[in-house]
Amino acid sequence: MLVLAAQESFFLARRPRKDSPHTTAAYRRDLAGVTVLLAEVTGTPPARLEISDLTGRNLREAFGVFADSHAKSSVLRAWSTWNQFLTFCVAEDLVPGNPMGAVARPKTPPLTPKPLRGEDTPERLLAAAAEGARKGRDPWPERDVLVLALGLVAGLRSAEMRTLTLASVVGRPGERRLHVVGKGNRDRSVPIESAMDRIIEQYLVSCRRRFPQARFDRGSALVRDRHGEPIGRGGLEYLVRSCFRWAGLHDRVPSGANLHALRHTFATRLAEDGASASEIMALLGHASLATSQNYIEATARERRAAVAGSRTNLSLARLPDRE
Repeated sequence: MLVLAAQESFFLARRPRKDSPHTTAAYRRDLAGVTVLLAEVTGTPPARLEISDLTGRNLREAFGVFADSHAKSSVLRAWSTWNQFLTFCVAEDLVPGNPMGAVARPKTPPLTPKPLRGEDTPERLLAAAAEGARKGRDPWPERDVLVLALGLVAGLRSAEMRTLTLASVVGRPGERRLHVVGKGNRDRSVPIESAMDRIIEQYLVSCRRRFPQARFDRGSALVRDRHGEPIGRGGLEYLVRSCFRWAGLHDRVPSGANLHALRHTFATRLAEDGASASEIMALLGHASLATSQNYIEATARERRAAVAGSRTNLSLARLPDRE
């Protein structure tokens, strides 16, 4: 059987799981990327690769090349995707055993929260966006503030923002909430307080002013690009990066975090304000309570480090012992 045909059968078998489009796209990228490398290793065009070509030796060599140009987290995700695909192949009697055992698996990196640095950074970022600090061909401060608030006040991931529709805002005035479809198609509800409600309304007014001919039914995308179309992944990342830059706060963003730093800031502040791990888990849509607990533990470490480094505490350490 051809490898590409087996991969399509794999996705067909996963349909009852109702993976999110983001998850399916990530799986396809992981399978396609390594398939190209396998084709180079075997000297066979990708479309002609056979299941019999998926040996431990070939996979080990392909993953070695893959690892040279990808971060550890990307290699780990690709390894997991191929392990699931080949487990499926074993169940379908396409291969006698899973050859991924012959491919070294990167260790899972510990989750380290990456919130924005600086106590006043979120407030300064929002204020700069509201004042229209982000200059460009078509400034749109109402949308900039909405996107930043969806991360800082609601803790949404990039994919979650992009899949929001007008129907995602539910409830009566004063009791509104966001219905969010997260990883693994897990639903959650995030309360919308009056300030956030006002930001959403101001944004929608600006949308209707900018795109008078556009459709605004319940299935329409909430977050749009400057052409009125649903915003893409790259466009959303660029928007957030440029907000940091125009606000003069780009040096306060942890390396590689960008949009995700907004979500981590939301979770970290929840922990600092006394939220429990279960509350953080519900609001952020974590699959595991241990993930939520990481924010509480990180906050506790930072508090201890802050106390240990205070000038008064250091002066105590210099006091002489008294008999």
